Amino acid sequence: MNHTAHAHPAATHDAGPFNIGEAASRSGVSAKMVRHYESLGLLPKVGRTDSGYRQYTDKEVHTLRFIRRGRDLGFSMSEISELLKLYQDRRRASSNVKKIALAHVADLNRRMEEMAAMKRTLERLAECCHGDHRPDCPILDELAD
Repeated sequence: MNHTAHAHPAATHDAGPFNIGEAASRSGVSAKMVRHYESLGLLPKVGRTDSGYRQYTDKEVHTLRFIRRGRDLGFSMSEISELLKLYQDRRRASSNVKKIALAHVADLNRRMEEMAAMKRTLERLAECCHGDHRPDCPILDELAD
């Protein structure tokens, strides 16, 4: 059975080198963000052609996918940096990874509670606003306080 037929569309046996556009396409990250991640040190400096164009390999594309998935889960850049270091350290303790994940969950819970409070406040203010032709508005009054 041919397993490559079921592979991810961007996953091929071609190990590169890829230009920045191809690396971006294969990883699902924009070329601008590829350069940004490189400037942050999340990607090592990549090789360049004689004319100065960046060249990426499957390794960098994999790292970019890792970063993208981390961002999709809402991890901060510093958290992703720590997770990348742990991923690359084969002697890591999984407890260190779990600690980062649980701290992120706690932060998400805190932010969700803050957003729920904002929602309740805005709903209450909207209920108090007549929403007619008159200029008085409790929403604006609250913002001006």
